[in-house]
Amino acid sequence: MSNSKQNIIIACGGTGGHLFPGIAVAQQLKARGYNPVLLISLKEVDADASRKYGDLEFHTVPAIAKPSLLSLRMPGFLWKLVSTYFTCKKIIRQCKADVVLGMGGFTSLPPVRAGYALGLRTYVHDSNALPGKANRMTARWCTGVLLGLEEARHYFPGSQCTVVGTPVRDELVHLPSREEARERLGIPQDKTVILVTGGSQGARNLNTLLVDAAKKDPEVFYLIIAGRFDFPRVAPLAQDAPNVRVIGFCNDMPAAYAASDGVIARSGASTLTELSVIGKACMLVPYPYAADDHQTHNARVFTSRGAAVMWQQSELTAEKVHSFVHDIVMRPDARTEMEQAMRALSRPDAAADIAKVITGE
Repeated sequence: MSNSKQNIIIACGGTGGHLFPGIAVAQQLKARGYNPVLLISLKEVDADASRKYGDLEFHTVPAIAKPSLLSLRMPGFLWKLVSTYFTCKKIIRQCKADVVLGMGGFTSLPPVRAGYALGLRTYVHDSNALPGKANRMTARWCTGVLLGLEEARHYFPGSQCTVVGTPVRDELVHLPSREEARERLGIPQDKTVILVTGGSQGARNLNTLLVDAAKKDPEVFYLIIAGRFDFPRVAPLAQDAPNVRVIGFCNDMPAAYAASDGVIARSGASTLTELSVIGKACMLVPYPYAADDHQTHNARVFTSRGAAVMWQQSELTAEKVHSFVHDIVMRPDARTEMEQAMRALSRPDAAADIAKVITGE
């Protein structure tokens, strides 16, 4: 089949961890002459992306995350799941799609199931060391399963699995210089800079602890991405600290990464992928309420190879933050060792490898 006839649906909405890898695959497919169409949710993070990446085609679908089995929201979830299935079927027909790729989570299940029902090639991508239940269910309707980490393979018995890594957006492959990035963000050129990010939704408890730790460490500059919802609460906490800047959302993550000397972050698969491609020393603080504690499993893959240090949120203190900053980030030998270990875990060709698998190149 020629490239011009291959139309590819990518279901990637709901969270940054699904959305941005999906965008990276779409960018790769478009560069290769294919026609990607992205299915996203109604969430604000998805709307922002659709505006920023105006050269890509987006469609919204009414998908929502799965609540607990005993939740009063379960009937509404099941209704939305069925409704989304038929919506996706309609979009797939309208787009004359040849392939459906789900980037993970329950927002991927309806379009993949719809693609399977229509006889298309179907794939699901899982970024985590411990795959989610939704992806394990979706896999039964897939031509193949694409994995971010080898550690996930045994969770998909009977599936055709290929380890491809997790894609990153084009702009994260070629970062601005440290000096240019700091100028763009208005960050001091002469200080050690620590980037703190809780992912696309922010991290309330982590934000509070890091502001307190930063106030006790005036020689270091902390850039804290608090998340839109927590920004109004966190910003006043740091208003008397000249070495702390709190922002709600960062539209220039390439500059934020390039400007920083070290990173303190959650351990979502997408974040870890970005950090490995860039090669940043990092402290990981797994989100304690993640499904099946999968962020801890992700973090262990990286800490076991010397690419990061990890503390559970309940164990984290200002002293441990300062130890990471002063004993690793501010010591050139220790920082270089961790950066090299982080880069060794990267798969910079992940988007290209996914494109090859799903198109049959």
